[in-house]
Order: sequence, then C-alpha cells, then structure tokens
Amino acid sequence: MMTVEIYTTRTCPFCIRAKQLLDQKGVNYNEIDVGTDPSLRSSMTQRANGKRTVPQIFVGSTHVGGCDDLYAMDRAGKLDPLLKGAA
Repeated sequence: MMTVEIYTTRTCPFCIRAKQLLDQKGVNYNEIDVGTDPSLRSSMTQRANGKRTVPQIFVGSTHVGGCDDLYAMDRAGKLDPLLKGAA
C-alpha cells in the first residue's frame, strides 16, 4: 500500500490548505515538520529535486509538488485515482 507524505512547517498557510484538501478526501497522511529539524528539510529538498519550499507532497513514489500542484491535480481529475492507490 502506498503512503501519502507531506513535508510542512507549522505556520505555512499553503501547508494548511493542502492538508485541508487531503482531510476532505479522507486521506491518512504522514506529516513531516521540517521547521525544527534542518536534516529533515535537507532530505525533503533532495527528494523533491531541489525544491526547498513547503509543502512538498508525495503519494507513494510520485512527487505531486506543492499546494497549488495538489489543487491543480484535483481540478484535472487526476488526484482521486492517484490517492485510490494510496488509500
């Protein structure tokens, strides 16, 4: 079973919006707070092809990207099929 992971910081409004969409869809996700641990941000940056901004969202091995990417994928009808593999 695939997992959903979201790298966040506590005060990031985009992180909150992304989590709201995942919550609305009933998705369980693993939240990784990179705000207090530089090594976690470093591993996120490596995994996200150099992107340092949060959130960075992964569904299984698929890098969805950030909040705007998540909402765009949802509007295009591509998020639900991806999440079905992760549910």
